[in-house]
Amino acid sequence: MSQKILLALDSGTSVVKAVAFSADGAMLATASRPNRYRILPDGGAEQDMRRTFDDAAAVLADLSAQIAAAYPRGEIVALGVTGQGDGTWLIDADGEPVGDGWLWLDARAAGIVEELKASGAARETFAWTGTGLTACSSNAQLRWMREHRPEALARAATALHPKDYLYFRLTGIRATSPCEGNFTFGDYRTRQYRPEVLEAVGLGAYRHLLPPMLDGTLASHPLSAAAAARAGLRAGLPVVLGYVDVLCTALGAGLYGAGADAGVSVVGSTGMHIRLVPSVADVAPSPLGTGYCMPFMVPGHTIQAQTNMAATLNIDWLADIVADAAALGGQTVPRETILRALGEMALSAQPGAAIFHPFISTAGERGPFTDANARASLIGLDQTVRLPDLARAVFEGLSFAARDCYGAIGGAPADIRVTGGAARSPAIRALLAAVLNRPVRVAAQPEAGAAGVAMMACVRLGLFPDMAACAGTWVAPRLEAPLWPDAALVAAYEKLFPLYRDTYAALSPHWRSLRAAKEKHVP
Repeated sequence: MSQKILLALDSGTSVVKAVAFSADGAMLATASRPNRYRILPDGGAEQDMRRTFDDAAAVLADLSAQIAAAYPRGEIVALGVTGQGDGTWLIDADGEPVGDGWLWLDARAAGIVEELKASGAARETFAWTGTGLTACSSNAQLRWMREHRPEALARAATALHPKDYLYFRLTGIRATSPCEGNFTFGDYRTRQYRPEVLEAVGLGAYRHLLPPMLDGTLASHPLSAAAAARAGLRAGLPVVLGYVDVLCTALGAGLYGAGADAGVSVVGSTGMHIRLVPSVADVAPSPLGTGYCMPFMVPGHTIQAQTNMAATLNIDWLADIVADAAALGGQTVPRETILRALGEMALSAQPGAAIFHPFISTAGERGPFTDANARASLIGLDQTVRLPDLARAVFEGLSFAARDCYGAIGGAPADIRVTGGAARSPAIRALLAAVLNRPVRVAAQPEAGAAGVAMMACVRLGLFPDMAACAGTWVAPRLEAPLWPDAALVAAYEKLFPLYRDTYAALSPHWRSLRAAKEKHVP
């Protein structure tokens, strides 16, 4: 009897990867390539769409060759596709890219967002979508293009997201998932587009650019012959369009089916803090008009999320400074050595030596508040503060930001599952547990996002009767034992968290001026 194998393509901001799983959720093999994009002088962040598909096809071909060699009796039964969220990838009537794809890192539409907030349009759209307007989302980006690149919109036939473009190249089908379709232009309650949202953001004339919404647990399309030849797979293989990568990651990390009140914190380049609401009637969008409400890949379920624009990017910033200091002494220290040492230093230092606001991204912040001018800061420095204290402050800042985000969506759930690039950091786990005052579990599945879209494929193929049964096999056995919060640290952080919030609130009126001064004096 052949072994059923499911493939998952996960095209992220940093890496394009393909992962193979057995039908019971065991990871069999993986292949990857670094992702490549450009940061532009005007705040843009763009990615070559054709090259993105070339990279995706290459990692799939690599993976299929590995499977053929290691599992000669294996049968690849489906391919699921997920990837980074937000952004805008335009294609014309022939399916050719209209320029490069815009990423979630793109900040060009920040002024548009401010205008829509001032006019009340942002509040109007939030009433339908439950999602705050940000410069990274396609609604704001398309509005910017309407004003500054009308010729691009005139050429475009469809506005997609990164994973949607890959799905199109694999199957020839123009579609998006219900999560992205609704948090940009729809109603999270009905999972349908709303013309009122398009009108509010000034895009009523561009309804034709929005692709149909496709739920990958209910429908799939065959892999085209041309794409099959590029990817080393059989033509006609069922291809499943996944939800956005953060939702697939949340599913693979245990948000559903492995605990009644669980939350997931994805601590990667960006940070996302997610809770699941089983009934749409119980969804309570943030009173600040920020965050996301997204349909989940289980009927009737919705997620609420708040997103830090930068999570591990803050740790990378400190690591770069350490590397620069080492270079002054003629030393080259491996990156992993620096990162490991910073985590160890952070755990050795005392809490609260300084307060760090982790708004290190040049695109500002989007959760639980939105401000493209927000910038990181250190408060409370004196001559006794050394590198271990700075490391601790950065890790504490990420944990305070997580608490801030959970507070905007009803508070931290009873049990937090952590995944993403920093999930294995003892400092991240210990400080998250203490600041949130919740037990923290690591999802032992190393590729949670790929696992989530592969789980969708399992349900689509009928390998499991529903997602709950799939999660019982794929996720629950792979959750590690909980790390319980240290009571003394909990008490310390109860006092420090209000200082974290009060100090960034006091600085926020000056962010715009600081940014303007920097832009004036830095070429």
